[in-house]
Amino acid sequence: MPKGQPTAVPDDGLTTRQRRNRPLLMVHTGDGKGKSTAAFGLALRGWNQGWSVAVFQFVKSAKWRLGEQTAFETLGDLHTERGTGGPIEWHKMGSGWSWSRKDGTEEDHAAAALAGWREIQRRLAAEQHGLYVLDEFTYPIGWGWIDADEVVQTLRARPGHQHVVITGRRAHPALIEAADLVTEMTKIKHPMDAGQKGQRGIEW
Repeated sequence: MPKGQPTAVPDDGLTTRQRRNRPLLMVHTGDGKGKSTAAFGLALRGWNQGWSVAVFQFVKSAKWRLGEQTAFETLGDLHTERGTGGPIEWHKMGSGWSWSRKDGTEEDHAAAALAGWREIQRRLAAEQHGLYVLDEFTYPIGWGWIDADEVVQTLRARPGHQHVVITGRRAHPALIEAADLVTEMTKIKHPMDAGQKGQRGIEW
């Protein structure tokens, strides 16, 4: 897109303004670091525009507080107290890091993930938020806990002006096909390859 201009204009009957303001389904996938970080950066932009932003975290542990969560909750308080930006909600849908042992049974986690997805479906139908961040959502889909075709059908049929960004490795092909924007993070090097564990301020 040289100078921010599209390389082609489809014959879809829409005006430039209508086409520009279509709600987007975005997917951040791949093995590289930065998928969630990029989505949270997008959420910051949405907050600045006054959108209602909701983060649904599907895999990372409920016992851990990511730096982004604290920052977003502070921004949510700022909106409540001063009207700055937009409202923000942060919901943790399960427990256990994706690369570590989880508490509870697989059935427990599958039920929790599905319940979280049902809540998102309700909110989409009610047009409750301007931006949904479905963090690590590719994993419960890949594990078969949430039906990929149902997800695609729901997201394609969502009413109003609601943006959705989904993060996680190995995004389902149907999800990639349905998305308006797909970014694959490619790992070139990572400190963990040299035996270095995650650290504060970098991973959380």
